[in-house]
Amino acid sequence: MVSIGISKGAVNDVGVARELPVTTGDEKRWALPGLAGLLVATAVLYLWGLRSAGWTNPFYAAAVQSGTKSWKALLFASLDPGNSITVDKPPADMWLMALSGRMFGFSAWSMLLPQALLGVATVALVYGAVRRLNGPGAGLLAGAAMASTPVAAVMFRYANPDALMMFLVVAAAYCVVRALRANPVSAVRWRSASTGWLVVAGVAIGLGFLAKMMQAFLVLPGLALVVLIAMPGGFWSRIAKLVTAGLAVLVSAGWYVALVQLWPANSRPFIGGSTTNSLWELAVGYNGLGRILGRKQHRAPTHPAARATAHAAATHTPAHFGGMTGGQTGLTRLLQPSLATEFSWLVPVAVIGLVAGLWLTRRGPRTEANRAALILWGGWLVGTWLVLSYMSSSFHTYYTIELAPAIAALGAIGATLLWRRREHLGARLTLGAMSAATGAWVFYLLGQTPHWLPWLRWTLLVGGVVAAALLAALGGIGVRAGSGDGGRTARRAAAVIAAVALAFGIAAPAAYAVETVAVPHSGGSPYSGPIRVRGNGGWHGNGESGGSTPRLDAMLSAARNRWAAAAVGSQQVSSIELRTGASLMAIGGFSGRDPSPTLAQFQQNVAGGDVHYFLATARTSKGRDDTSDTAAPSASGTHTGATGSHAAGTHGRNADTLEQKGIGPAQNAGGGGGGGSDASTSAGQITAWVQAHYAPTTVDGVQVYDLTVAPGV
Repeated sequence: MVSIGISKGAVNDVGVARELPVTTGDEKRWALPGLAGLLVATAVLYLWGLRSAGWTNPFYAAAVQSGTKSWKALLFASLDPGNSITVDKPPADMWLMALSGRMFGFSAWSMLLPQALLGVATVALVYGAVRRLNGPGAGLLAGAAMASTPVAAVMFRYANPDALMMFLVVAAAYCVVRALRANPVSAVRWRSASTGWLVVAGVAIGLGFLAKMMQAFLVLPGLALVVLIAMPGGFWSRIAKLVTAGLAVLVSAGWYVALVQLWPANSRPFIGGSTTNSLWELAVGYNGLGRILGRKQHRAPTHPAARATAHAAATHTPAHFGGMTGGQTGLTRLLQPSLATEFSWLVPVAVIGLVAGLWLTRRGPRTEANRAALILWGGWLVGTWLVLSYMSSSFHTYYTIELAPAIAALGAIGATLLWRRREHLGARLTLGAMSAATGAWVFYLLGQTPHWLPWLRWTLLVGGVVAAALLAALGGIGVRAGSGDGGRTARRAAAVIAAVALAFGIAAPAAYAVETVAVPHSGGSPYSGPIRVRGNGGWHGNGESGGSTPRLDAMLSAARNRWAAAAVGSQQVSSIELRTGASLMAIGGFSGRDPSPTLAQFQQNVAGGDVHYFLATARTSKGRDDTSDTAAPSASGTHTGATGSHAAGTHGRNADTLEQKGIGPAQNAGGGGGGGSDASTSAGQITAWVQAHYAPTTVDGVQVYDLTVAPGV
């Protein structure tokens, strides 16, 4: 048996020793208070100023509001209470936010409260998963690193579905760890506690699919790999348990897909983002393989990610636009500076920790606990990194939140294993390399915001190097000393050195996270940290202007139809719904190009008195072109090219739009993707029909058609 750090041997069913962490008496005294302090600090960070955070992403916030008014809208995540069309994601996360709104009254606070609490729970699960295999010290380090990751500070205070997905995939990892730690004698049987924990893990992944679809599956290779390698029992026993867990994934994800497919299509909203009104197509195509392999288009790209990438290629500018990123695919894609600041502060620690940990545990038995943890989180990190690095399409920078638990866990596990062996020079030198590499990497990342706390990057660079030297030279003092005063003093000195190194390592992401919480965010692609100034003088991000439309709001609030109004694309609809509480029909869904409703369906809705008004921007009204170089103004007074679920995100005070990057109004006419001006789309046909039969009036700068009056010839 090989002893790695502080561990004890346990014998499994075939007589192979497993290495399990031992919690010493000292650790027991500080582990629980340490966890309590970690969770309280996380709660303060994620809940601070939540009432003033705003709607964050109006696209999903409008669906949450609709869910507080209609149970059918809640079930399907409809964008409107009239249940015309859904958002382009499954509803699980919106269920939580809408139920919170029904309990406490709908507001930004009640909507975001479940998100913040999911963040606290995720940190607790990261702690629990790491502690069970590697001890409470490693668990606390991993939890602190997870909580202070800047992208987590954004997404656990945001209306996007990432919060629930992250909680569920981390819960799955925790359940796999519990399966690994099950009784080794009974674990070889199919009917055992280990199988039960794997089933729960599969259910968590399946529910994660109902939050963010196939993004929840990115962690599956790491989870399956550790079961195959480190689970007690024979090979076929492990295969049987994996198959059982896979069936749990299918059932927990597939029941809702089956429900939607079997529900009569004319009795439910259209599935936004699909072309065939199919949740399966949405999952596999638009939100699945389409994002990885790219979407084949025969028209000018209208998705903001595609527009950003196309413009970058044409103008040779960086491919990173606010909260969207493109760039050349490859292993270093995620290390683009403005993307790396979201998640990668502790990547040097994680990579060094993974390599060092695997070396230290190389002679351990197959089921050795420390190596099992490294396989789990290492497989998670590598699998997710490869998918994001080689995706054909651009993606939101906050997708990198799925890397955060693995980075936090690997760094904590590697550092803990090395610290336990600090009497060896090689371990101390490796710890020093961790500190120095982190200081250099942090210095580089903070250089992306040189005007924000300029003293911090130099302080952390020098501090990291000094801590590295102290770790290498003095980190091992007191390890073999006795229990006298001299030995205790030496051990305390070593602990102080380690604490200083940890403080310098985590200070930069923690500062970014605090700055992230301090500034309101809005839009579909938020980014973390301080505001970034680009070379052209604009803010790094994308802003929304705050135009006022009181007369229009009053008209829509007074309407008593099933839909107070219809408009092309979700950008107009979501903002108006949140402001007025009225139900609006988003023709063509988010982009304005979904085939819903058809012209015949819309004409039937109008004939039945279900729709009161039709709202059009200046560009879609009778072919007029009253806009300048900015995007067409929406009914809310905002710029329609910058406010949807997939538009580039923003800090509340930013003002750097895609149009300022050269993406003009012609690509944004009539809503999110220009569907209102394209005769080949349902939105274009409906717009042309309305303009041909009804007369417009201008209300607060918006073209309004009253569909309740007799149509003209």
